[in-house]
Amino acid sequence: MQELVRSTDPVLLSRLEVLLREAEILVFRFDSHISGVEGGIGIFPQRLMVGDDDLEQARRLIRAENLGWALYEKN
Repeated sequence: MQELVRSTDPVLLSRLEVLLREAEILVFRFDSHISGVEGGIGIFPQRLMVGDDDLEQARRLIRAENLGWALYEKN
């Protein structure tokens, strides 16, 4: 499992989930419960995770939608 996107923007996360699911890429949203616990003020980012085998295809799809700026890149 690889981290694809980390964001506090629920609209962006939802858009990317739809994009990936339409391409039949299994995507999981991590940390959504902590965001609910903190009162919905949006200070804790949520993560979109995909399988190792789907990572490159998912990145290509996101870049094709001009959303490559949202991709999580490890330092």
